[in-house]
Amino acid sequence: MSHVDLIAGPPPTHLPDDPADAELANGDSPAAVVRRHPASPFAWAALADQARDQGADDVTVYAYARVGYHRSLDLLRRNGWKGHGPVPWEHEPNRGFLRCLATLALSARAIGEDDEWQRCSDFLRDSSPAAADTLLGSA
Repeated sequence: MSHVDLIAGPPPTHLPDDPADAELANGDSPAAVVRRHPASPFAWAALADQARDQGADDVTVYAYARVGYHRSLDLLRRNGWKGHGPVPWEHEPNRGFLRCLATLALSARAIGEDDEWQRCSDFLRDSSPAAADTLLGSA
């Protein structure tokens, strides 16, 4: 009889490669990549980052990050995630989701949505402490 560790929790979720990542790395604009891959966490994360870096209103950044977050949840569920458990930063295809979640947390804080900031930053730390350290630092 095999032993099942019931305390260990769910296994890590590893998302598949995201074709948008390569297109973004090749210099395609985030908006063009979102149009080609609207379900891509990487594309939405890049669009949110670009908006933030270009001085867009925090509400705009929040909206892009929120779309990416929700598209990420769909992708996570299709890949076996049950609503909790590790989503390791070390697995690069997970980084689109983790970036969306971090940007959502930071932009929520920027617009004064403190409960959402706390929920998202906790969710990020629970999913991947390494991502939280990298993306939120001491925020």
